[in-house]
Amino acid sequence: MIRSTAIGFLAVLLWASLALFTTLSGEVPPLLLNGMAFAVATMVGLSFGLATAKGRAIFWQTLRLPPFVIGFGTAGLFFFHALYFASLRLAPPVEANLLNYLWPLFIVLGSGLVAGNTPGWRQWTGALLGLIGTVLIVMKDGAFRFEAEYLPGYALALGAAFFWTMYSLAARRFHEVPTLAVTWYCLGTSALSFVMHAMVEATVLPENSVEWMAVLCLGLGPVGIAFFFWDEGMKRGDVAVLGAAAYAAPLLSTLLLIAFGQAELTWRIGLACLLITSGAGLAASSLLARRKLAKSAGPSPT
Repeated sequence: MIRSTAIGFLAVLLWASLALFTTLSGEVPPLLLNGMAFAVATMVGLSFGLATAKGRAIFWQTLRLPPFVIGFGTAGLFFFHALYFASLRLAPPVEANLLNYLWPLFIVLGSGLVAGNTPGWRQWTGALLGLIGTVLIVMKDGAFRFEAEYLPGYALALGAAFFWTMYSLAARRFHEVPTLAVTWYCLGTSALSFVMHAMVEATVLPENSVEWMAVLCLGLGPVGIAFFFWDEGMKRGDVAVLGAAAYAAPLLSTLLLIAFGQAELTWRIGLACLLITSGAGLAASSLLARRKLAKSAGPSPT
């Protein structure tokens, strides 16, 4: 379980680069960027799946999965991104981001329903510390202003959080589904994104090698390998620990933007770093404590 949890956390680390690569991708509209990045992610899955005989055998299994499974996975990836992008257009980004970042807390809340282990005080406290730290990150002028005229945008941001929570928790329910099936989720998401782009956006392609490289990096990392890692973590790792630790993503994302000169370091970022790190460490300590307890108990008598 610890190995799978660690793999799941690698997805969080990769998601930290999402904002940076998105910023470096220029003026490419969101849905087109989504389609291009998930197309690269699909190629990543195909490369891993077809590289070995074992991978090809597993890949053959994914081709025989029920359409419902493929449809559900595709809907989870596509609607999360579509709702999130739409919320940023219909509501102020600070408030929309805060509502969207409720999804780690929702995962902790629902982890007991799918993983069989009710979250303890460490996971709850860790998740709450992470939420407080995220509040500090997304605040820009020291206050939030939830106004009635932006209710549609707020609803879309909450919808994005719920879609991602359902997608993540469902992975545990579909634990027998090979992780390589994520390849088909990415393919479906890419296709739907291109269709929606053609309907509602003007086409703006990357203008130089830096922007094209940013698109490639998006598909390889935060919109590619990250979803395969997250699937592994949700299927076989500690769901509650990963939910609490996921708050590291907005923090690390902000630190990367600071490192590349896209944002400034403030006291709020420093305090958020302390809160989120403490929260993630506290949540992870429960997993280590259970492992230590299991070792001390030894094998059960026959």
